[in-house]
Amino acid sequence: MSVLVLQQKGLTHGVNLRGHSCWSVFIVVYNLPPEMCMRPKFTFLTLVIFGPKSLGKNIDVFLHPLIDDMKQLWSSGVETFDSFRKQNFTMRAMLMWTITDFPGYGMIYGWSTHGRLSCPYCMEMTRAFYLQSGHKISFFDCHRQFLPTSHSYRMDTTQFLKGHFEFGPPPSRLDGHSV
Repeated sequence: MSVLVLQQKGLTHGVNLRGHSCWSVFIVVYNLPPEMCMRPKFTFLTLVIFGPKSLGKNIDVFLHPLIDDMKQLWSSGVETFDSFRKQNFTMRAMLMWTITDFPGYGMIYGWSTHGRLSCPYCMEMTRAFYLQSGHKISFFDCHRQFLPTSHSYRMDTTQFLKGHFEFGPPPSRLDGHSV
């Protein structure tokens, strides 16, 4: 069985893209030795989406044919020729994970990556706060809760929020039943 990874990256700047966006989607074969799996030979450009504006949550329209192909590779497989053994076999594949930037994460998974609840790990237990002068949400100093409890940064009151120690544990991980 082939193990695949989907990588998605958007470009919304550059001389040739002024006023347009370009999104590329790659599939990478991951069940190879580490020195081989990220070589161009095993990286497949599956989609290039060019348009006058960012795709937003409409990226699923473009990904639908790819998803259909992935479902077929998982359920019934596809007859493929093995050039080394000189014979056909049924190839099956699964998508192991996706690699995106944070805006791409919001588009692929339909998660709002703006505002106070944009962290998919912390969710409503976030420690983000509203900047009174800037009228924006800040995630400054939210990361110390993930450090080990004995880490020196947890007690640092000068380089982070002034006078603030971090004693709390990180948010608990949700299991399938909680979601």
